[in-house]
Amino acid sequence: MGLITETNEQYYAGSQKFLTATALAGQAFTTTFDTELAFGGGTAWSPTDTNYALNNFKLYTAAAGVLTYTEYINAFTVTGNTITITAALPLNTSVVVQLKKLDGGNYGNKDAVGNVVEENYSSYAYIKLNDLINNFIVAYVGDDKLIPTAKRTDIVFHAKRAMQEFSYDTLQSTKSQELNIPPSLSVVIPQDYVNYVKASWIDSMGVKRLIYPANNLTINPGAMPLQDSSGVPTQDNFGENLEGTSVTEDRWDSANDNIVNGNLTPQLYNEQYDSLRWEESSMGYGQRYGMDPQYAQSNGWFTINHREGKMSFSSNLAGALIILEYISDGLAYDLDTNIPKMVEEAVYAYISHAVIASRINQPEYVVNRLKREKSAKLRNAKIRLSNIKLDQIVQVMRGKSKWIKS
Repeated sequence: MGLITETNEQYYAGSQKFLTATALAGQAFTTTFDTELAFGGGTAWSPTDTNYALNNFKLYTAAAGVLTYTEYINAFTVTGNTITITAALPLNTSVVVQLKKLDGGNYGNKDAVGNVVEENYSSYAYIKLNDLINNFIVAYVGDDKLIPTAKRTDIVFHAKRAMQEFSYDTLQSTKSQELNIPPSLSVVIPQDYVNYVKASWIDSMGVKRLIYPANNLTINPGAMPLQDSSGVPTQDNFGENLEGTSVTEDRWDSANDNIVNGNLTPQLYNEQYDSLRWEESSMGYGQRYGMDPQYAQSNGWFTINHREGKMSFSSNLAGALIILEYISDGLAYDLDTNIPKMVEEAVYAYISHAVIASRINQPEYVVNRLKREKSAKLRNAKIRLSNIKLDQIVQVMRGKSKWIKS
């Protein structure tokens, strides 16, 4: 059977139509979307039910010969992808299941608003981790196959480990969030965050401006113990150190970034010598010779505050719109993780080697062969995902072959 099972209407519009074959009560309609139906349960068919918003679809009906659809808000149940309407509908009534869409769909008041349809776009380029595991068991496990027997739990473990390893430097798994910097100058690290790629602020034209890590400029302390007059940390009634607030962070939040980056106006230049010590103004006006380029910029800085699980930004970014790009390990949502089909063979090779290598009394030549195969397929996967096009290479080469006229 073909791998594409949705019709064009299901894929692009997110809708599927049915006609009632009888006028009896309890008629059932089974959808064939790639997306599973989500129903809030109970009376979630009613807009007055608090779980109504949990549905990822809406139901519309139109009488025979009528082109105007209205939302169906009477009782129905959902089991899997089958919708059963409790009451009787007239013969040849048109029933439409509309998945939620950014523009609200094409039926009723176009109020099936959500992004369920858009999330399914380009899904053909991916395979679910659960499906990949099933395919591996069929192709590699069994009598007269590479792996005679294997527990599914072992295969799931190694498949997840493959996803973690590939996500760091092979898969195109960079994620991004658009955020506004609040007055506190800190935003919470995303739930599935593993490491940052970069942070940028967006100007009025929508252009990204790179925000640099603070590195040696400042730090978010891991602990701030309260000290007595002798400098010894003090404890509470449970013997734990009493914690205060960070003076370093307070000073950094209130700092004038123009003093740090040397972008001084004449007024600020004069003020710094009146109010600051010489060592604090040493990067100021007239002191740019030999300055580190990471500090000689006006885009701002950020730090990772592991103590609070936040990213903190310099004061000149208050109220700015930023884009945070980061990587995840691809396993935040368990076995429904999407894997690019271009790395499918590499994942199979990783699991095969991991399963065989973890067992005792395996021939060393077999383990080494699988290891070489794993490396070769991983290399092929990286080449495929690099997405280098011939015309792009030609453009680069043309840019390097310019005539120099005297």
